[in-house]
Amino acid sequence: MARHNREAHGTDQRGFEYDISYQPDSLRLIKVTRTLPGGRQSTKTLFRNPDAPLRSPGRRVRTRITSPSQSLDFEVSFTDPGHAVTRVIVETVVPDNSGEDGRVAFLLSHGAGSPED
Repeated sequence: MARHNREAHGTDQRGFEYDISYQPDSLRLIKVTRTLPGGRQSTKTLFRNPDAPLRSPGRRVRTRITSPSQSLDFEVSFTDPGHAVTRVIVETVVPDNSGEDGRVAFLLSHGAGSPED
Protein backbone atom coordinates (compact mmCIF):
# COMPACT_ATOMS: atom_id res chain seq x y z
CA MET A 1 0.00 0.00 0.00
CA ALA A 2 1.39 3.38 -1.02
CA ARG A 3 2.05 6.11 1.55
CA HIS A 4 0.16 9.40 1.65
CA ASN A 5 1.43 12.42 -0.23
CA ARG A 6 4.13 14.59 1.33
CA GLU A 7 4.50 18.36 1.08
CA ALA A 8 7.64 20.18 -0.07
CA HIS A 9 8.73 23.60 -1.31
CA GLY A 10 11.15 24.78 -3.97
CA THR A 11 12.38 27.94 -5.69
CA ASP A 12 13.12 28.28 -9.38
CA GLN A 13 15.87 30.21 -11.17
CA ARG A 14 13.80 33.44 -11.12
CA GLY A 15 13.03 33.23 -7.40
CA PHE A 16 9.43 32.05 -7.72
CA GLU A 17 8.36 29.75 -4.90
CA TYR A 18 6.48 26.50 -5.44
CA ASP A 19 4.52 24.17 -3.18
CA ILE A 20 4.74 20.51 -4.15
CA SER A 21 2.52 17.62 -3.09
CA TYR A 22 4.10 14.31 -4.07
CA GLN A 23 4.08 10.58 -3.43
CA PRO A 24 7.31 9.71 -1.59
CA ASP A 25 7.64 6.23 -3.11
CA SER A 26 7.27 7.41 -6.71
CA LEU A 27 8.63 10.91 -7.39
CA ARG A 28 12.44 11.29 -7.47
CA LEU A 29 12.89 14.86 -8.63
CA ILE A 30 11.36 17.83 -10.43
CA LYS A 31 13.31 20.07 -12.79
CA VAL A 32 12.00 23.41 -14.05
CA THR A 33 13.08 24.87 -17.39
CA ARG A 34 12.49 28.45 -18.48
CA THR A 35 13.18 30.01 -21.86
CA LEU A 36 15.36 33.11 -21.51
CA PRO A 37 15.24 36.22 -23.68
CA GLY A 38 17.32 35.38 -26.72
CA GLY A 39 16.09 31.80 -26.91
CA ARG A 40 18.42 30.03 -24.47
CA GLN A 41 17.02 27.82 -21.76
CA SER A 42 17.77 27.64 -18.06
CA THR A 43 17.10 24.45 -16.10
CA LYS A 44 17.15 24.08 -12.32
CA THR A 45 16.32 21.22 -9.99
CA LEU A 46 13.23 22.45 -8.18
CA PHE A 47 12.91 19.47 -5.85
CA ARG A 48 14.80 16.27 -5.05
CA ASN A 49 13.03 13.61 -2.97
CA PRO A 50 15.05 13.08 0.25
CA ASP A 51 13.29 9.79 1.04
CA ALA A 52 14.25 6.42 -0.39
CA PRO A 53 11.25 4.43 -1.64
CA LEU A 54 10.00 2.15 1.15
CA ARG A 55 6.93 0.69 -0.51
CA SER A 56 5.40 0.13 -3.91
CA PRO A 57 4.26 3.47 -5.33
CA GLY A 58 0.77 2.13 -5.98
CA ARG A 59 -1.24 2.14 -9.20
CA ARG A 60 -2.21 5.81 -9.29
CA VAL A 61 0.51 8.45 -9.13
CA ARG A 62 -0.35 12.08 -8.23
CA THR A 63 1.82 15.18 -8.07
CA ARG A 64 0.55 18.73 -7.57
CA ILE A 65 2.56 21.90 -8.13
CA THR A 66 1.35 25.36 -7.14
CA SER A 67 2.90 28.81 -7.27
CA PRO A 68 0.42 31.41 -5.99
CA SER A 69 2.55 34.36 -7.13
CA GLN A 70 2.31 33.06 -10.72
CA SER A 71 -1.34 31.91 -10.45
CA LEU A 72 -0.05 28.44 -11.29
CA ASP A 73 -1.83 25.35 -9.96
CA PHE A 74 -1.84 21.96 -11.67
CA GLU A 75 -1.96 18.30 -10.75
CA VAL A 76 -0.62 15.39 -12.76
CA SER A 77 -2.31 12.07 -12.13
CA PHE A 78 -1.83 8.83 -14.01
CA THR A 79 -2.35 5.13 -13.56
CA ASP A 80 0.81 3.04 -13.88
CA PRO A 81 0.18 -0.49 -12.56
CA GLY A 82 3.38 -1.83 -14.16
CA HIS A 83 5.56 1.05 -12.89
CA ALA A 84 6.73 1.72 -16.45
CA VAL A 85 6.54 5.55 -16.46
CA THR A 86 9.91 7.17 -15.82
CA ARG A 87 9.18 10.80 -16.79
CA VAL A 88 6.32 13.19 -17.26
CA ILE A 89 6.83 16.64 -18.81
CA VAL A 90 4.31 19.41 -18.27
CA GLU A 91 4.70 22.63 -20.24
CA THR A 92 2.82 25.68 -19.00
CA VAL A 93 2.48 29.30 -20.03
CA VAL A 94 2.89 31.81 -17.21
CA PRO A 95 2.37 35.37 -18.47
CA ASP A 96 4.76 37.97 -17.10
CA ASN A 97 6.34 41.28 -18.04
CA SER A 98 9.98 40.20 -17.83
CA GLY A 99 10.66 39.85 -21.55
CA GLU A 100 10.52 36.04 -21.37
CA ASP A 101 7.98 34.13 -23.43
CA GLY A 102 6.30 32.74 -20.31
CA ARG A 103 6.84 29.07 -21.13
CA VAL A 104 7.82 26.99 -18.15
CA ALA A 105 8.41 23.23 -18.40
CA PHE A 106 8.41 20.85 -15.46
CA LEU A 107 10.09 17.45 -15.74
CA LEU A 108 8.83 14.99 -13.14
CA SER A 109 11.16 12.02 -12.83
CA HIS A 110 9.78 8.77 -11.42
CA GLY A 111 11.24 5.38 -10.59
CA ALA A 112 14.89 4.37 -10.90
CA GLY A 113 17.52 6.96 -11.75
CA SER A 114 18.81 7.67 -15.22
CA PRO A 115 22.09 9.27 -16.34
CA GLU A 116 20.24 12.46 -17.35
CA ASP A 117 18.86 13.15 -13.85
